Amino acid sequence: MEIVRYPHPALRWKSRPVAEINARLRSIVREMFELMYDAKGIGLAANQVALPFRLFIVNPSGDPKQTDQELVIVNPAIISRKGSAEGEEGCLSLPEMWGQVRRAEEIEVEAYDLKGREFRLKLKDMPARVVQHETDHLDGVLFPDRMTDTARLELAPQLEEFEAIHRRRQEAGLLPPDDVLKARLRELEGS
Repeated sequence: MEIVRYPHPALRWKSRPVAEINARLRSIVREMFELMYDAKGIGLAANQVALPFRLFIVNPSGDPKQTDQELVIVNPAIISRKGSAEGEEGCLSLPEMWGQVRRAEEIEVEAYDLKGREFRLKLKDMPARVVQHETDHLDGVLFPDRMTDTARLELAPQLEEFEAIHRRRQEAGLLPPDDVLKARLRELEGS
């Protein structure tokens, strides 16, 4: 398992709900936490490891020792949003890229944990921003999509460079063609 980079097709994939919470899923989540911490991240969606499932992990502290801050969020739905604030965001699938994104200051999210129990969380500030960012991933939305047109234009050269690297990796045989990557996502959806 690895964190995929833009423009990998998984990053634009609308994830399907998780149907069963089992040992395989718990193992995936453990590996996702390891990848996230190794990459110095604070959130990671299943799409970012090329899995088309509606789940993500977060630890707003970014500190692997602060396990009390870890959240596993399965089949999330943001059921309320309040306020608005602009803040800087980045993404492990768009390394070294940052931009200002306007999001709700406070949210309430409904989801399931790894034991299959439904829960609701009221979050604000950074935790709310991270959950909104990761929920966007599950719908195939990336943070530049939420930026103003002018700000997004400033990122265009970086996005083009990510695309060029992706194509070079495919040409070198280091990464399958996009149609093969999409077929793999469809196959995983059926499992």
